[in-house]
Amino acid sequence: MNAPVKYVYAFAEGGRDLADLLGGKGAGLAEMTRLGLPVPPGFTVTTEACKVYLATGAEPPELAVEAATALVALERAMGRTLGAPDDPLLVSVRSGARFSMPGMMETILDIGLNDRSVTGLAKASGQERFAWDSYRRLIQMFGRTVLGVDGDLFEEAIAAHKARRGTADDHDLDTGELVALTEEFKDLIRRETGEEFPQDPADQLARAIRAVFDSWNGERARVYRRREHIPDGLGTAVNVQAMVFGNLGPDSGTGVTFTRDPATGRGGMYGDYLPDAQGEDVVAGVRDALPLSSLKSIDPRAYVELGDHLRTLEGHYRDLCDVEFTVERGKLWILQTRVGKRTAEAAFRIAHDLREDGAISADEALIRVDGTELTRLMFPRFATTAADVPIAHGVPAAPGAAVGAVVFDSAAAVRRAAAGERTVLVRRETTPDDLPGMIAAEAVLTSRGGKTSHAAVVARGMGKVCVCGADGLDVDPVARRFTTADGVVVREGDIVSVDGTAGTVHQGALRLTASEVGRALENGTGTGSLTRAVLAALAHADSVRRLQVRANADTPQDAVRARALGAQGIGLCRTEHMFLGERRTLVEAMILAGDDTAREKALAALLPLQRADFTGILEAMDGLPVTIRLLDPPLHEFLPDRTELAVRLASRANPDPHDRALLHAVERMHEQNPMLGLRGVRLGLAVPGLMAMQVRAVAEAVVRRRRDGGDPRAEIMIPLVATVEELRLARAETERVLAEVAAETGTVLDLPIGTMIELPRAALTAGHIAEAADFFSFGTNDLTQTTWGLSRDDAEASFFPLYLDKGVFTTSPFETIDQEGVGRLVELAARSGREVNPRLETGVCGEHGGDPASIHFFHRAGLDYVSCSPFRIPAARLEAGRAAVADRTGSSDSR
Repeated sequence: MNAPVKYVYAFAEGGRDLADLLGGKGAGLAEMTRLGLPVPPGFTVTTEACKVYLATGAEPPELAVEAATALVALERAMGRTLGAPDDPLLVSVRSGARFSMPGMMETILDIGLNDRSVTGLAKASGQERFAWDSYRRLIQMFGRTVLGVDGDLFEEAIAAHKARRGTADDHDLDTGELVALTEEFKDLIRRETGEEFPQDPADQLARAIRAVFDSWNGERARVYRRREHIPDGLGTAVNVQAMVFGNLGPDSGTGVTFTRDPATGRGGMYGDYLPDAQGEDVVAGVRDALPLSSLKSIDPRAYVELGDHLRTLEGHYRDLCDVEFTVERGKLWILQTRVGKRTAEAAFRIAHDLREDGAISADEALIRVDGTELTRLMFPRFATTAADVPIAHGVPAAPGAAVGAVVFDSAAAVRRAAAGERTVLVRRETTPDDLPGMIAAEAVLTSRGGKTSHAAVVARGMGKVCVCGADGLDVDPVARRFTTADGVVVREGDIVSVDGTAGTVHQGALRLTASEVGRALENGTGTGSLTRAVLAALAHADSVRRLQVRANADTPQDAVRARALGAQGIGLCRTEHMFLGERRTLVEAMILAGDDTAREKALAALLPLQRADFTGILEAMDGLPVTIRLLDPPLHEFLPDRTELAVRLASRANPDPHDRALLHAVERMHEQNPMLGLRGVRLGLAVPGLMAMQVRAVAEAVVRRRRDGGDPRAEIMIPLVATVEELRLARAETERVLAEVAAETGTVLDLPIGTMIELPRAALTAGHIAEAADFFSFGTNDLTQTTWGLSRDDAEASFFPLYLDKGVFTTSPFETIDQEGVGRLVELAARSGREVNPRLETGVCGEHGGDPASIHFFHRAGLDYVSCSPFRIPAARLEAGRAAVADRTGSSDSR
């Protein structure tokens, strides 16, 4: 008989091993409680309760009883009763998903206040203003979050009071004004919803819990989950915690701190502190916080105690910790901890430092970094000079360099990005509602906040450039402009450059320069601490990975760069790129040839050009495999555009006969769906001499390199095969030409001959095709198109955004392999091919070969290599190593 499901856990009952059930925040609170840290007591409503609520529209029947029991235990521990009229217990209600989603769901503070208990709180605290400030905060949060009142209406009421007072700071409102504001808020709720603000504390708590559940499916939460690839079905936990107050005067305050710098990874306490404030004020950036070091002079004892707790937490979690705390009249409380979001630079440096210190193993250090972060580090940076004087300075919250047109709201950033324009989103401070604009923009710039503000945390998590708290920046979203401290006015649409590493903003577009890491990866050396960390991670990845990493490269220059970046060969050399430019006329001559003699003449002219191309690539990859794909696209792609030809002919008194012949050829070769037409192996079989010319060029290049003392390892790949009969015919022609060249030169030419698996039929009949193949290379770009029945270019420009928005796709199947569909075809083809030919080599040459998530799948599928563009090779090497470690240890990156 199954044990009854438990929906509520006291903090003392849980631990970080229950993160799936308690959420990240609840697990952290439980873990800190077990460590003996000063955590205000409370309890967590589990993600399972949320799942039931979202599925049925109602809480589990057992939840009310369990929550009431937990509340009684909390009241007993605190010696106070929720909402009591004399000395009330107040609680906060916060979301807490399994994976960190900063600011994406709801929080309600000060639950338990009403018209009677506010007076009791004033008497118990001895501060009437504090009590009424807490009450107006509750009504404002509850009204917006639970009752759905437009939050701007509350802000407008506050702004009106501050205007009458002649101040810009909420702190300057006195008790009388806060009492009046509280009544206005209640009237506002009555007017907008038709109901009264609830006075029953138990009702407040129950409705707040439901509101947090509902926020899991809020727009900003769904957008964030799509961006971060967090599954929709996880649900959120809800944490109910006794309130402690940082807004009780100058001996109180609230802050957020990190055990290391989340931007650079360097050791030390980094964060912000805001005296006389509640917790949300720091993250929201409503007031400029002080650096954490200021707490040392404000409250030395709390500062030292905080440092001790941070060391405990980092030692326990063996990672960067993000900690929220409150000082209440000199007593330090720890409110939250989680493994902190960090920039790519910080991720590598922290993992390396912890590995060097012996805190974590080399395997764990590798798991804590990823290929996406490594790619970010390879981005260029600004090449500033003494003349590039910044117009503003701020907090370097998320590093990197970005150039774009200034916009002042999220909608403008989204609109302009959709039109292909790069933008910089400028706000006084961001809120969770700005998430779509932050995703669309290249960089985020705010006039308020610091490294722990919403803008900084979200930007770091997304890898966006971010500068926060720019000194003296006056942002006017209504006038669509900002003004610097020196009087420089920047209007919407003006171009600025944002340096997230230096924390500076410049007018115009600065010149970019290669990154230190990018340079180091190409030459294999570097002296900086970040470079050493990256090279150490790659070295370990190379030592443990099973998957080889090859390059997609079509020129000797690309091959040289790919090899410098660690490529172990070329998995895809596209020969069609060699027929473009000035050579197009020779292809035209082949297409227009009226007889065999003319066609053979055109092919003979192409032969030495192809041979020289292959010779250069084989030299660059000497000793490593080079897979050369024979011509794949339809021939009409090498001809001029039909409309262009027609206009040219119509506009001339004496039309060029060559143009007329080209137009006739274009019309003759027109196909309704050329992607599924005369291309690939079909082209090689249908056009006499074409395949033979390319194979001869490869063979003669191999011979030349051997005579020059090289070690060429060419492989010939037949594209778009759908049946073994096609491959047998193509293989016979290929072997005939190889034998001819071998006889002519006296050289043994035993080149591997394989095929590209890019059609569902090829994958389903791979066992037969393997009888005639030495290797399979999965062309996952076309395999995705033909499996899904869509055109990548057309679909991404039309309905993809709709499908992503509605959750049909969690990510584009052209970015990350569709494991359930395309992936199953890959697994089936690899398995059935090897059953027939145990020595069959398998690899991937579509751009999925450079995608981190896809690489893990290809490792599990047992492929031999992935191949990707040269720039993605370091990331692919890293991910192949991470995949091997994860497979061996069952571990994964929990961040």
